[in-house]
Amino acid sequence: MKKLFAIPTEDGIVCEHFGRCEKFSIVVTENDNIVEEKILTPPVHEPGVYPKFLKDNSVDVVICGGLGVKAQQLFAQQGIGICIGATSMTPPELVNNYISGQLSSGTNLCDQ
Repeated sequence: MKKLFAIPTEDGIVCEHFGRCEKFSIVVTENDNIVEEKILTPPVHEPGVYPKFLKDNSVDVVICGGLGVKAQQLFAQQGIGICIGATSMTPPELVNNYISGQLSSGTNLCDQ
């Protein structure tokens, strides 16, 4: 089964604040193995733009450090899962941890 993960990044690691990311790393998995990683430049950040942008790019799950409540609701409306609280890892590390069950939603860095 193919699954696409989006990780907002800054300097190659997960960005603590979703809306401030430089790029999105899109990690494609098939049968729980990473088969591709590509980088997307997001559009200008405006409320509601990123959930639609990622849905248009077939993303299934977003892994991030922090995400506001409204954004969480918008992702849910788009049918995109979220995992909040990720810190200081590269996108492939985060996806591998997610797949192996070692990554679960934790502290929302936007709440700190």
